[in-house]
Amino acid sequence: MMLYCNGAIASADDLAGALTNYGHFTSLQVRGAAVQGLDLHLQRLRQGTDELFGCALDLARVQAWMRDALRSAQLRDASLRVTVFSRQFDFRRPLQPVAVDVLVAVAAPVHMPADPRRLRAAVYQRELPHLKHVGTFPLFEQRRRALQDGFDDALFVTPDGAVGEGSTWNIAFQHGQQIVWPQASALRGTQERLLQAGFAPDVQQVRPVALAELAVFDGAIACNSAGVWPISAIDAVAFARSEAFCQRARGVLETVPWQPIGAHGAAA
Repeated sequence: MMLYCNGAIASADDLAGALTNYGHFTSLQVRGAAVQGLDLHLQRLRQGTDELFGCALDLARVQAWMRDALRSAQLRDASLRVTVFSRQFDFRRPLQPVAVDVLVAVAAPVHMPADPRRLRAAVYQRELPHLKHVGTFPLFEQRRRALQDGFDDALFVTPDGAVGEGSTWNIAFQHGQQIVWPQASALRGTQERLLQAGFAPDVQQVRPVALAELAVFDGAIACNSAGVWPISAIDAVAFARSEAFCQRARGVLETVPWQPIGAHGAAA
């Protein structure tokens, strides 16, 4: 992994500034120096910066730093993580205006395995679920507990049994040709939004999904920026057509254009 802060190779002081653990990020898969849904990732960064720091983020500069990081690493296929934080942020004076810093991490590309996953439902909801913030400890701990119990990952549900999201991904269900996206509060992922835009409106809906009703569905998939994969079961409920649903979703994603990093208009 290579790290760059504000366009330069990150120093120890830069990384120490990120230890306050106050900030937000987005993760992207880059192929041929382009990203699917780049505008959605940039929109996420802009909204998070406005909400956490109360200032505007220069998206053109961020794109330039992303492009330069790829060039410096001599990669056209890669995983990027863009984190917005502030070395000036003081938790004792959180309302004090600060300038933000942008940390770009470049690593090898991720290819999501196609193996079906078994999930364990867990009563949990992230803090400020609409933000992709850096408070990831409980997500990984929930996943760790699920693995200890013989499952592959954790599915978060509300105390009243409404399905929300997975540890680092969104979920969708299928009944015949109909697709249902859970409506509970969650981080609305870029891949989820690309799929929703790609499927025909008349075959999908967003509504509350209760854990108690999962047996009515014949398929389930998980998705994030790394890809789409089938869900074989949630607790004791199995889904016989998740593989077919997954292929259907991948077909939709194959039609999504790749936006070059740094291209004019990508930040619109």
